[in-house]
Amino acid sequence: MTAPLPPLPSDLPRAAPEARLPQGFRAAATAAGIKASGGPDVGIIVVAGEPAAVAATFTTNRAPAAPVLLDRENLAATDPTGAGRRGWARSLLATSGCANAATGDVGMADQRRLASCLAAAIGSDTEHVLAMSTGLIGTRLPVERVVPAIEALVAADLRSDDAAFAAVGEALRTTDSRAKSAAVLLELPDEAGAPTTVTVSGVAKGVGMIHPNMATMLCFLLTDAAVDPALLEGILRPVVVRTWDQVSVDGDQSTNDTVLLAASGTAGAAPLQPGTEEAMAFGRAVEAVARSLARQQAADGEGAATLIVCGVSGAFDDVDARAVARAVVASNLVKAAIHGADPNWGRIVAAAGNALAAPVEVLEAAGLEAAEAQTRAGRAASLEPHRLRVDLAGVPVFAGLPVPYDAVDLRARLRQDEVLIRLDLGMGEGTGEAFGCDLTEAYVIENSAYST
Repeated sequence: MTAPLPPLPSDLPRAAPEARLPQGFRAAATAAGIKASGGPDVGIIVVAGEPAAVAATFTTNRAPAAPVLLDRENLAATDPTGAGRRGWARSLLATSGCANAATGDVGMADQRRLASCLAAAIGSDTEHVLAMSTGLIGTRLPVERVVPAIEALVAADLRSDDAAFAAVGEALRTTDSRAKSAAVLLELPDEAGAPTTVTVSGVAKGVGMIHPNMATMLCFLLTDAAVDPALLEGILRPVVVRTWDQVSVDGDQSTNDTVLLAASGTAGAAPLQPGTEEAMAFGRAVEAVARSLARQQAADGEGAATLIVCGVSGAFDDVDARAVARAVVASNLVKAAIHGADPNWGRIVAAAGNALAAPVEVLEAAGLEAAEAQTRAGRAASLEPHRLRVDLAGVPVFAGLPVPYDAVDLRARLRQDEVLIRLDLGMGEGTGEAFGCDLTEAYVIENSAYST
């Protein structure tokens, strides 16, 4: 009898599904009338003291939204060496209900006006404002309603409690059925070596138009650790490669994807240095939060009933492992089979055989040298069917040849809220995972009338 494949190993700490506002930040959210529903649609986070170090990743869509363009400008202004991927910020702004994408010069003017309003309200430079937005593409922000909402939030509603950060997460939501949050507490030494509690926490949104190359989503990651922008960037981008670059709901990318990781440095821990055990522990905490949020987003995919997790081992390297995992969770045929509790494992084998390595920029972020990334990008992952093993929901179904299984039992297992698809390629030591969801009638219904 073929034994089931073991779970992929992990050294990540457990992330609690809750929003915790780290020291050095204040937050607030409100309804400004962007959403027709009247729900909360504006959130702000303000750094209490000196500007926070920030690292960012953005959509690779060639029609980026106005807030993405503005963030790149402002980050480049505060750290000219960072190519718009890192810098410093005093405040973070989120609006939902309007993507402010494909709006041309007037959309940029609207975004600049909101940034100027927030900067004036807190007494900072405009380039220290970063923003993100989500909603319908091609619509204008109702600036005349958002400006007074921002001013009122700063004047009276900024708070330093966890509920304020959770409220920002609620304000991010559009088609999300629930808010997403995660937090990790870790101990780092202060200057004298004494243990100091540091918080890493995040709130995120995104359940549609999600597909790798940084899947469509918005996320604020906050920490009170002391980390400079360059180290933050060095930690964040590989984390995104292993988490949000591995999520697929529907195969579409957005114009607005944004992850901002801000560090206030106010917990009292000593500044982190590259290559140290402390920096690596911090990186694992960031990844644990990101992974939790990515799983929550996939589980809440538009119309979804089942979270699909694909874990791959035995690949030639991690690049191939992640490629195969992505291909499996992105397959509409696999998604439909899971939705129908159909143990059609042949679709998994076919999807794995179609796997292609990530684009150049993702491979470079994963640590490949530029020349190797150019060579590997878009190439087929190494796979030999006679070495391949496939488990579906904990049941071996293929090991070079079909494996007999109890179809009634397996169909019952496929009706769970989470289904694990486990592959071993028998080619090497590479591992990777990806997150997706089933494809349902509800997805089609929701997206057939999104703008109306």
